[in-house]
Amino acid sequence: MMFHSNTEQMIAYWTARAAGGRAPSRASVQPADFRQLMPQVFILGREDRGCYPIRLSGGFVGDLHRRDLRGVNALSLWSERDRLRLQTALEEIRTRPEPLVAVTEALTEGPSLPMEVLFAPLTSHDGGPDRFLGLYQPTSMVARLMGRPAFELSVRRLRRPGAANEEDAPRVRLAAVSGRQVA
Repeated sequence: MMFHSNTEQMIAYWTARAAGGRAPSRASVQPADFRQLMPQVFILGREDRGCYPIRLSGGFVGDLHRRDLRGVNALSLWSERDRLRLQTALEEIRTRPEPLVAVTEALTEGPSLPMEVLFAPLTSHDGGPDRFLGLYQPTSMVARLMGRPAFELSVRRLRRPGAANEEDAPRVRLAAVSGRQVA
């Protein structure tokens, strides 16, 4: 599965700054490098497991939720049934740094908006991942919302970029024959 070109651009940006299996440092991220995407960009902090305050949100992100999001725990924007799943995934990409894309529906009182929401871990000066660089990328026309705010986000699936994570990739299954494992 390919992602939207803007999502792919941010993944490539993150990957170019990651080195040796480590997430890029916050200092290596320069917003001027992706100026055209700034309305869709957000930065999450991490205070503890399950507590990811929004440090920065672009104009599109705030407009979609129709409120100032600074300091809001990002998990509160997601449906209750998705919060633990998303929290688990965010903690996992802190320990095994790689981008994560939530294929999502932004739910309103009317039509929903399909989106990709990117989360990519960033490290602090002491080397520990304590932030996430993110992107809200609509995959349908935003005008269909007719100005209605999103009241919650719902995860359709969580995806990591790369061929090894493709849904259509053949899955290897192991079986034991006479005590030997065979594929």
